[in-house]
Amino acid sequence: NPKENTAATSVIGSGILTVEETNNYDFGTISMAAGKVKRIFKIKNTGDEAVIINKIYTSCMCTTATLTNEGEIFGPYSMPGHGAIPKINQVVNSGEETVVEVVFDPAAHGPAGIGKIQRTVTIENNAGEPMELSFLAVVAP
Repeated sequence: NPKENTAATSVIGSGILTVEETNNYDFGTISMAAGKVKRIFKIKNTGDEAVIINKIYTSCMCTTATLTNEGEIFGPYSMPGHGAIPKINQVVNSGEETVVEVVFDPAAHGPAGIGKIQRTVTIENNAGEPMELSFLAVVAP
């Protein structure tokens, strides 16, 4: 799939978070009537040191993100300002994977929400710049 050929990398020190597959996922055309859609992003620490995930939040209240790390579930987290975004301080050791499940509700904005959208999930971590997971969709009624 040509839409899935990019990887996001964030580097400082020697802990590196990398998104497997793509960090700009395209859902294509989705229907409000069909309800929520979700995408699993697998994130791996490809560096030599542990990385600490501090916070996760989304760009819009229509989107939530849940972290599953070593069998524990954190979230779902949404947009800052719609409740405090807690620090979660989850460690991802070198060579280990963690999973972020992103859920988008196309009906959250009502009839005004039709058309192209892009939303972002931000993962603040101690390996440098925040990692961003993005997705696109065209919302139909």
